[in-house]
Amino acid sequence: MTVFRLAPAVAEAFPDALVALVTATGIRGHEPWPATAAAMDDLERRLADGTWQPADETDPRIEAWHAAYRSFGTNPRRIRPSVDALGRRFTKKGTLPRINPAVDSYNSVSVRHGLPAGAFDLDRVTGAVDIRPADGSEEFTPLGEPGTVENPRPGEIVYADADIVLTRHWNHRDAHQTCVTEDSTHVTFVLETLHATRDGNLLKTAAGELQDLLAPHTDRTGIHYLSATQPEADV
Repeated sequence: MTVFRLAPAVAEAFPDALVALVTATGIRGHEPWPATAAAMDDLERRLADGTWQPADETDPRIEAWHAAYRSFGTNPRRIRPSVDALGRRFTKKGTLPRINPAVDSYNSVSVRHGLPAGAFDLDRVTGAVDIRPADGSEEFTPLGEPGTVENPRPGEIVYADADIVLTRHWNHRDAHQTCVTEDSTHVTFVLETLHATRDGNLLKTAAGELQDLLAPHTDRTGIHYLSATQPEADV
């Protein structure tokens, strides 16, 4: 099992944060996932006919992440939260990216509900995963750039395991080493809100929808939550 932890400094700075950890074991990433394909097609149809729009930076869900980014020194209009960047790309292009079924599943849930999402291949994670401020000494290799090494700034919120940083700017970008591919079989998917009092039910609905997309193509799924009052979970 892998332990996920919300550091005390993060819980103190963001006391209403809630993180859903949707873990799937025995993923079959090479078979068709028709429900995921249908979910993406539905969003694209609704965008095209004008009955739905992705949340943008005027939406309270996105505004909260912009404020959080600014609090740890990141310009959110230059380095955007993942859900903001995905929604803007979707609005511009009219289509969602097709990566692989597992990634497509969390992207569709993320943009549908206006919540940041990501995922880690647990077979490539070393030790526990902490959501914590960076100290500036850590190394990060951006997804798709295996030859690049960055050092997060001190105070920047990151996901990190025992060896490397797994995300930069909390949820802006995932690391190359732990990215989810068609061959990944043991994965934790992450959905997040900074305002559980307002959006906790939305987050739980989104986590359930993601679990429903994953379940037909896995041996086992489960959902755990991290918060200031429950800062640790074994997944």
